[in-house]
Amino acid sequence: MNLLLDTHVLIWWDEGRRLAAEARRAIADADSIYVSAASAWEVAIKTGLGRLRPIRTVEQAAEESGFLELPVTFRHAERVGELPPHHRDPFDRLLIAQAGAEELTLVTRDPVFAMYRVEVIGA
Repeated sequence: MNLLLDTHVLIWWDEGRRLAAEARRAIADADSIYVSAASAWEVAIKTGLGRLRPIRTVEQAAEESGFLELPVTFRHAERVGELPPHHRDPFDRLLIAQAGAEELTLVTRDPVFAMYRVEVIGA
């Protein structure tokens, strides 16, 4: 199984916070685990606004955990426009588009993700 972590899942994993048992198992057993460049962008914006205080950068957290970077491509960005408007958050919409385009299973606690045609594991 190949996973894409929602931004909060990466942060929780990095900070040692509790994840759902299914999410922990999936991460432990995954063939590959990706973190989107969009997550780095989201964390940078929220940190700049004072809404987040991460213990390290997304790059550092991903590298230390052995996760892979998933760049944002034209195909990913264009796929966002094809998604139904269930979710308004632009970062989440991009993650959904990336998961669909790359056939990745999304790990998230957000129940709205399940409304899209992507595999989801609850965090």
